[in-house]
Amino acid sequence: MTASKPNVLILGGNFAGLGAAQKIRQYAKDKVDITLVDQKAYLDYIPNIPLEIFEGRDPAVTMHMDLVDALARDDITFRQAEVEAIDVKAQKVTVRPSERPGAPSYVMTYDYLVIALGARLAYDEIEGFAEYGHTVSDAFHANRLIEFLENDYKGGPIAVGSARFKQGLKGKPDWLPIALAACEGPPVEVSLALAHWLQEHDKGGPKNITLFTPGALIAEDAGEKVVKQLLDAASSMGFSYINNTEDITRLTAEGIEFANGQKIKSELKIILPNWAPHAFLKGLPVSDEVGFIITDMKMRNPDYPNVFACGDAAAITVPKLGAIGHQEAEVVGRQIAKEVGMMEAEKADAPWMPEVICIGDMGGGKAFYIHSNSWFGGDIQDLEMGRLPYAQKMIYKEMFFRSHGKIPNWGLPLAKWSAETLKA
Repeated sequence: MTASKPNVLILGGNFAGLGAAQKIRQYAKDKVDITLVDQKAYLDYIPNIPLEIFEGRDPAVTMHMDLVDALARDDITFRQAEVEAIDVKAQKVTVRPSERPGAPSYVMTYDYLVIALGARLAYDEIEGFAEYGHTVSDAFHANRLIEFLENDYKGGPIAVGSARFKQGLKGKPDWLPIALAACEGPPVEVSLALAHWLQEHDKGGPKNITLFTPGALIAEDAGEKVVKQLLDAASSMGFSYINNTEDITRLTAEGIEFANGQKIKSELKIILPNWAPHAFLKGLPVSDEVGFIITDMKMRNPDYPNVFACGDAAAITVPKLGAIGHQEAEVVGRQIAKEVGMMEAEKADAPWMPEVICIGDMGGGKAFYIHSNSWFGGDIQDLEMGRLPYAQKMIYKEMFFRSHGKIPNWGLPLAKWSAETLKA
């Protein structure tokens, strides 16, 4: 760390944190020192975990990218530690080294703070999940699911869906809707890919699966037109669909009990939980009432403009989607470059509005591609299904790993153009 340079401290090293670190270095160049803190030394490539499960690969082997090496390439310091507390008034962060147990806590200071800690996936808030639930959000649960399917599943009914997302309202802009589920691309993806896996293994198919949502419409952030197309296709395949469940009350050996009083029988329950903020974020001057970080569209907190947030930790990231975190990391990089005189305000402050971009596996070498901004008041609602979106999903992952996370600015526009222009 150089005393004469501003110190940028980034908390979190998955998509948003790594992306913000790389964008700050790209735009601010050597005008800042950058330190990134994460409790693990690798990035979890979450979007492709369902695909890895149903194509027979262990995500612990294929979906982890070395974080230390990626950061070192840009002269970004890495510290492996768990964040315990943030004091935005004193500009201090308390961390505990996590490489080995037993370390004391230490204090780190900053000039600019970027909170990119993601969210806590609150499976532990769902009664009966440990005994009866499954999910696809990390390698541990992915392998637990595939072991159950291969060794214990008897061919009975399957339920796939989301618990209620508890979104904060303090500081919420008028244009941002209230979501009842944090992100419903994964339940749709898992249902389609799992149905194909069941057929391939003579264990059933779409008729085994019921897709459920706490809201009036599943994946509503994709837009009503897109969702209707998806639901029509799913219905024609034999899937069942339940909406307005409100929340999950508990899981049992027999099935799922919902907050609206409804029950469904299911041998296998694949659940996406509430995305909850980390406990130490709640009550901070920069947080909303549940603990997500309040920002403006420049990803700055209005009261503490040297505090930024991007990715799932930011209150305006709804849905909790990797593509939106990627867009926000770009904004953070430009803003800090402006602060140190490396980018003109006109360019750094260019208007930005989130877009939903999602590519989900359907099994059998096919995928769906969604590009929409209707959730945010726009008029784009595009859906493509077939082999081209699958190829795009695989190519994007390959680009990400080969570039050590540095997807170029043209990467997402190219993916959008090819998926929407070229037909499978």
